[in-house]
Amino acid sequence: MENNQQHLLIKLANTKMPYGKYKGRFLIDLPEHYIVWYKNKGFPSGKFGEQLHLVYELQLNGLEDLVRKIREK
Repeated sequence: MENNQQHLLIKLANTKMPYGKYKGRFLIDLPEHYIVWYKNKGFPSGKFGEQLHLVYELQLNGLEDLVRKIREK
């Protein structure tokens, strides 16, 4: 895995939702229906939107535990 990809996953593993109903919850732990809602609505622009899109892709492929294991280390 490239160093940049590792950095993205490590950052994602430790990033929490900054606002709303799920404020303070790790992004990777957001409910799937919420991430799908964002997908349908349109992800926010910028780094935060990119992270939510990555969460969507990880959840879609059942890889959330990979990120959770990174956070545990």
